[in-house]
Amino acid sequence: MTEPSVHSIAVVVPVYAGEHTLEALVEEISVFLETSTTPRGIRFRVSEVVLVHDHGRDYSAKVMRSLATKFSVVRVVWLSRNFGQHPATIAGISASGADWIVTIDEDGQFNPLDIPRLLDTAIAEKVPLVYGTARTAPPHSRIRNLASAFVKRVLAKLLIGSDVAEFSSFRLVLGELGRSVAAYAGSGVYLDVALHWMIGEHRVVRVDFRREGREHSGYSVRSLMSHFWRLVLSSGTRPLRFVSYAGLVAAMLGVILAALVTARRILYGFPVGFTSVFVTLLIIGGIMLVALGVVAEYIGLIARSSIGRPLYLAQTDPQESPLFRDSHPDR
Repeated sequence: MTEPSVHSIAVVVPVYAGEHTLEALVEEISVFLETSTTPRGIRFRVSEVVLVHDHGRDYSAKVMRSLATKFSVVRVVWLSRNFGQHPATIAGISASGADWIVTIDEDGQFNPLDIPRLLDTAIAEKVPLVYGTARTAPPHSRIRNLASAFVKRVLAKLLIGSDVAEFSSFRLVLGELGRSVAAYAGSGVYLDVALHWMIGEHRVVRVDFRREGREHSGYSVRSLMSHFWRLVLSSGTRPLRFVSYAGLVAAMLGVILAALVTARRILYGFPVGFTSVFVTLLIIGGIMLVALGVVAEYIGLIARSSIGRPLYLAQTDPQESPLFRDSHPDR
């Protein structure tokens, strides 16, 4: 009887501020370095742990070098500067070579022990992409959770149309497809949108999120909004259609308002004041400015793509560079 094959998994971790969390995360992953079995009896092992250094301001680089020395499966991808979570994740995916790829955050809110459940779902459902999403509200502040829910379930439905609430940075994707997506994803493209383009079908596994292993989140309000806006722009042209609909509604309201003012003038002799004119101008002017802003963002996205701006640039360990050979930087 032929022995069942062992699925190899590469775990990709984009690292920005992992000085205090990264070592514990890799230790948790290390339980799968030997051949293990999922609840459904699928044999697997973690054959690679790819840490992507995204130039945070702490001493993550020192921790990463230490982990690469301690674990033979740990490899470090050094980016030339800070590019952001999604480019860093794509860089790690490109550097992997396993059957499956798992992406996971550095902060410890995702539990690596849930990886077998993602693999079981992928194989049982015959789908190449599985997300681990929160079973309950993530352990963040109430304001952040409410804002996140509003953005994902209301704004995303209007501007994007896809079920963004299912997206998560805790993913399992078939290695071949993940690396193909990484090869074609361009500047400004949201990773999950690119995966949806190329793969389409996916499943969701509900998992328990843990509290981040650091005092402050690595994401500011500005960076979270930047993530959302990149998601909107790379998802298609629905925002342009939405602005067109808003312009049509404003035009119809303008016609109705003009008819009402004319009728009041003819039937009752009311003078036509400047108030209604100013209100109309403000409404139409505001819509025009919003429309111009959205169009400008799309033009900027096209320009960035056409000039060939790379999504990221990898280099050798800065410690080995002639620039820092004598100073041995740890940042």
